[in-house]
Amino acid sequence: MKTIIVLPAYNAHKTLQLTLDDIPKDCADEIILVDDASSDGTYDLAKKLGLTAIRHEANTGYGGNQKTCYMKALEAGADLVVMIHPDHQYDPRLTPYLTGLIKDGICDMVLGNRIRTRTEALAGGMPVYKYFSNRFLTLLENTLTGQNLGEWHSGMRAYSRKLLETVNWESFSDDFVFDTQMLVAAAHAGFRIGDVPAPPKYFEDASSISFKRSMIYGISSLWILTRYMTHRFTCIKYAPLTTKCKK
Repeated sequence: MKTIIVLPAYNAHKTLQLTLDDIPKDCADEIILVDDASSDGTYDLAKKLGLTAIRHEANTGYGGNQKTCYMKALEAGADLVVMIHPDHQYDPRLTPYLTGLIKDGICDMVLGNRIRTRTEALAGGMPVYKYFSNRFLTLLENTLTGQNLGEWHSGMRAYSRKLLETVNWESFSDDFVFDTQMLVAAAHAGFRIGDVPAPPKYFEDASSISFKRSMIYGISSLWILTRYMTHRFTCIKYAPLTTKCKK
């Protein structure tokens, strides 16, 4: 199975090499970096390091960056796609564990779970308000969708080609709530979703959205859940939950 790692990058010049150094050898056939109009030379460094690099001339947002990542990976023939943030906040050494669960036919989508325990999450630098908002949203999201994930808001994810060819992710938001839409749509389509422990690493050069953006993200996630429930139980349909093809 052809495995491609995608790196949605924005001003990741300081951490890109660290991230690449921790990706296990021979766990991927290709690494694609999509630079979302960085101003720090991320794209030039990616080319220098031998990555397949694509640059957006204008910033498209976190979700918009992922759309290019998945489109390019599928065009390159990926059977498995792993998203790793190049800010080194997630441990790339976990890559074979995420892909293994898909290769062995156990899952269709696997996340890195940063909240194995409260102590570990907070010791890793996760802000207290983010921890408790994550817990609240994850409990609600699990309850409404019938899942049992450790967290819904991880940025380390692996997908099967079948999932990416089925879920209508092109219609999702270009903002951070793209991640919530992806999970809700995958769960709604009946895909098998799992997770593995991924101890958090918050540090100065790691990207992190502000309190204000976090609040907007949380409210947007609640709105997506509301649309999901109306899609399921009323005649009001939500286009992003429609599938591109039958599984």
